[in-house]
Amino acid sequence: MSTSKLLEPFKLGPITLPNRFAMAPLTRNRAVAGLVPNALAIEYYGQRASAGLLISEATQVSQQGQGYQDTPGIYSKEQIAGWRKVTDRVHAKGGHIFLQLWHVGRISHTSLQPKGGAPVAPSAIRANTKTFVGGTFADVSEPRALELSEIPGIIDDFKKGAANAIAAGFDGVEIHGANGYLLDQFAKDGANKRTDAYGGSIENRAKLMLEVSKAVVAEVGAERTGIRISPVTPANDVSDSNPQPLFDHIVDHLNVLKLVYIHVIEGATGGPRDVAPFDYRSLRNRFKGAYIANNGYDFELANKVLSANEADLIAFGKLFISNPDLVERFKRGASLNAFDKNTFYGGGAKGYTDYPALESADAAE
Repeated sequence: MSTSKLLEPFKLGPITLPNRFAMAPLTRNRAVAGLVPNALAIEYYGQRASAGLLISEATQVSQQGQGYQDTPGIYSKEQIAGWRKVTDRVHAKGGHIFLQLWHVGRISHTSLQPKGGAPVAPSAIRANTKTFVGGTFADVSEPRALELSEIPGIIDDFKKGAANAIAAGFDGVEIHGANGYLLDQFAKDGANKRTDAYGGSIENRAKLMLEVSKAVVAEVGAERTGIRISPVTPANDVSDSNPQPLFDHIVDHLNVLKLVYIHVIEGATGGPRDVAPFDYRSLRNRFKGAYIANNGYDFELANKVLSANEADLIAFGKLFISNPDLVERFKRGASLNAFDKNTFYGGGAKGYTDYPALESADAAE
């Protein structure tokens, strides 16, 4: 049996996690009518409840916030009720789960938007990327720039989403400020060409992410609020000319708000960790709450980083898709199931709830 630091408990705000594994948010495109989590989601999250912290798939705070087909929301009574069944199952298994609050901004398609309108963005610049609609990948639609008068409504959607998540039984929320979605679009100068109070300087571009964070903390408490950031990822065609001072500034202000954690994608999302130079230790040193490290981690790298006190928790994504019992497999030094990329997005139980745990895998041999 392993004596890995990954297996040590960790106190995250008022919650004592049994280990330092986090399951990263994983978009699976399986919500049903009304964008409610499907019945299989109860089993899916329950199967993975041995992770110290589960972070739900990205969940839109409004219809406008949706960018991909069949992703769940957290703005209707039906969605809250659907998520309550998930959190009940996770808690019954002894697990802890946060919901990720999402607004995609310009990474959307008119077919998903209210009345077929244009997606919204800091500036009217179309991203050179695709989204998943109609069962296939299609170019995102041309966005329109948000009016200054609309921004308070965006902040309020995040605030309401956080309150709804707690009503659905989640232990907390994670604000999605990463991967080229709305809050990241505002922060980075490659997507934000505004000349008003939300554009130009670092202080102005960071403003929306920090205002959303402040509003969510006011609604559900700092001890229940985390945030995900991705300083240098090129995901969804977003970039910044000088990310270090931008994210140093953001994290300094998140620290003042006393968020329970920052969840940092180190490098390119799902790609090279060294895609661009960046000092992640600067963020770690500036932030007094927990630091969740993400991207390209395996057992060895996770232990190395935890042992050097460069992170508090390690988030694993694809490994949790195909290994519902990833914690036990790492503990035993057991082999891992391979994942099937063809079943990542959309579909039913195949590639979702049918990956075997160790006991069933042993029995089949």
